[in-house]
Amino acid sequence: MRTTLTIDDHIMNELKALSQRRKMTFKEVVNLALRRGLSSLQEPTGHQEHRSPTFSMGYPPRGSLDKALALAYELEDEEVARKLQFRK
Repeated sequence: MRTTLTIDDHIMNELKALSQRRKMTFKEVVNLALRRGLSSLQEPTGHQEHRSPTFSMGYPPRGSLDKALALAYELEDEEVARKLQFRK
C-alpha cells in the first residue's frame, strides 16, 4: 500500500543510515521500524503477579492499630528509655 508520510529530518537520516548499514532497502527498514514500534505500543496481554513477603507482627497486637502514630510514639519512648538505662 502506498501512503504519504511526513518524517522528521533526524529520523529520516537515521533510517537512511540504518538501511545502508544493514544493506536493506529504505522501504524494508521503515516497515521493520514500524512493526517493532507497533509491537511496543500494544497493550500488555497479561500482568505479572507481584508477591510481597509478609512478616508476623506478634499476637495479640500491643495496641490499637487504628492509632498507628500513638503506637509509634510508644515504641520510640520505650527505645529511648532502654538506651538511657544502659548509659547510667
